[in-house]
Amino acid sequence: MRSTIVLTAVLAMAIAAAAQAPQPWALKIQPVELGAEKGANGVQLTISKRGALASWIESGDEPTLKFAERTATGWSAPVKVASGEDWFITEADTPSVLRLSNGTLVGDWMQSSSDEFEASNLRLVYSKDNGKTWSKSFLPHHDGTITQHAFATLFELANGNLGVVYLDGRLTVKDREHGPMTLRYGAYNAAWTQVSDRAIDEKVCDCCTMNVAVTTDGPIAIYRNRTDDETRDIYVTRYEKGAWTAGTPVHNDGWQIHACPVNGPAITAQENNVAAAWFTAKNDQGQAWAAFSKDAGRTFGQPIRLDDAASMGKVDIEMLDDGSAVASWIEFANQRSTFRIRHIDASGAKSAPITVAGAAGSGRVGGVPRMVRAGNELVFAWVDTPENGGAGGVKTAVAALPH
Repeated sequence: MRSTIVLTAVLAMAIAAAAQAPQPWALKIQPVELGAEKGANGVQLTISKRGALASWIESGDEPTLKFAERTATGWSAPVKVASGEDWFITEADTPSVLRLSNGTLVGDWMQSSSDEFEASNLRLVYSKDNGKTWSKSFLPHHDGTITQHAFATLFELANGNLGVVYLDGRLTVKDREHGPMTLRYGAYNAAWTQVSDRAIDEKVCDCCTMNVAVTTDGPIAIYRNRTDDETRDIYVTRYEKGAWTAGTPVHNDGWQIHACPVNGPAITAQENNVAAAWFTAKNDQGQAWAAFSKDAGRTFGQPIRLDDAASMGKVDIEMLDDGSAVASWIEFANQRSTFRIRHIDASGAKSAPITVAGAAGSGRVGGVPRMVRAGNELVFAWVDTPENGGAGGVKTAVAALPH
């Protein structure tokens, strides 16, 4: 009798373990040729009513920002936005292009403002004729300091106009080494007159990207905060009644680091359902995490571990119609980085990981991989390096979402 009870208990444990084990997700990754020149880098993905838009940098005689849009037959022909010899470009902070609902295209890039380390101005430009002609570039900041203005995220406001959040170094002008970076917000009306220029948070991490999603209640921005004791956890702020709320933590990781990790978070929303993804390395253990919110980001549930062994972060996340999400990150194991995704939901359930790029013989994943959802399709973009047999340059792929 006792052996029967033991066997029954063992079987029950095995069934429970099998139920909790990550299940395969029927997703097929299909490479798609983008049309970028060999050696291109700095890829970004944005989404509009027309679908996915990819932008990237080609070097040549001077850095040049180009974009293409996803169509039923592939990517459209590349379109030039701007170029310049004095651009300031890093692996983590790259220019981008966004199409607004009214069809207007908006681009951004950093322009070096001095020979001083990382001093730059953020330039914006727009086109109302699908990129045939562009406006004169302009600044969203007006402090006049020779400091860093960078890491911009462009997004569309409820009225169809442009919003932008970015890092601003004006408070470092008196103390280059210890002065805080600030998170700022700018907005423009339909006539392209700036109608907002204000600080959101006056002490944030120095060089981490931020991200913005739009909920039913309004925009929500996610960023890496910085406290006086150098804790650099992930915070969110919401735009409500014409003002940004005080930042609140997505989760108290308690990661203290006396330098910027150059590893920003990501956020996605559908109505008031929100999902966030981020990187942390407390105790020198790199990990990627995600969490869900059902109240437009006011509160978040328990975090869900994304990576299997160790991660280099560089996360992204997209929400699906049923409230679940697809998260991406860089897995790092055996001295190799791979661009991976997995399906997750608020219960903590997660699929087995799927490798998008970086498998043996396909090169190393460089830069910050990107992912967007366009209807029933996921679109991926990354920089492939020539190492380990890779072809180099910007690569893209798509995957149809399972029904």
